[in-house]
Amino acid sequence: MNEVKTVDLWFDPVCPWAWIGSRWLLEVEQVREVRTRFHVFSLAVHNEGREVDAWYRTWLDERWGPARVALAAERAHGNEVLRDFYTAFGTRVHRDQAPVDRTTLEAALTEAGLPAALADAAGSTEFDADLLKSNRAALDPIGEDLGVPALHLPGEDGSVNAFFGPVVSPVPRGEAAGRLWDGVVLVTGTEGFFELKRGRGRPVTS
Repeated sequence: MNEVKTVDLWFDPVCPWAWIGSRWLLEVEQVREVRTRFHVFSLAVHNEGREVDAWYRTWLDERWGPARVALAAERAHGNEVLRDFYTAFGTRVHRDQAPVDRTTLEAALTEAGLPAALADAAGSTEFDADLLKSNRAALDPIGEDLGVPALHLPGEDGSVNAFFGPVVSPVPRGEAAGRLWDGVVLVTGTEGFFELKRGRGRPVTS
C-alpha cells in the first residue's frame, strides 16, 4: 500500500470556490492515497482595509462569523472537528442556499456534535488575530497575495508545494477527481510552473 499523503487545505466557510475544492478533495480521498487536513481562512480578515468593490465589501462585512466560529470550534475541540463542521455548514449554505446566520451556524455545530454556544464567536473579535496567523500560514508559501482554496502538498523532496486553486466547477467525482488530482500534482510539482488559466464560461455549481 502506498503511503497516505496529507494535503492541507485552507478554506473560508462562505467561499464557494473553497467549498468546491474541498468536496473535490474528499472525492480524491476515495480514489487516491490522500487525506485532507482542514484549516480556517478568513476572507474578511484578508480584505480588511483593502479597496474592493462595494458589493464585495458588503458581502464580506456580513460574513465575518463563520470563520470565527470554525476557529473557535478548532481551538476548543481539535483540528479534526473542522471536517464535519465545514461539511454541515457548507452543505446548508452552498447546496441548500441557507442564510449565513446564527440559526445556520447552530444547526451545523449541532450536526457536527459541537456545542451550539460556539456560535457566540461569530460576533466576537477574540479569534481575529489567530485568523490572521492562519491566513499567513496559508499564503506565505504561495508567494502571492491570493486567497482560497489554498493547498499545500508534500513535495517529492520534502518541501511544501503550495498554490491557490484549483478553481473548478462542478465538483469532479470518482476517477475524474483522481485524474484532476494527478494533473494538479504533476503541473504544480514542475519547477518554474506558475499559471494555467482560462475564462469562466459557466455558473458556479457544486
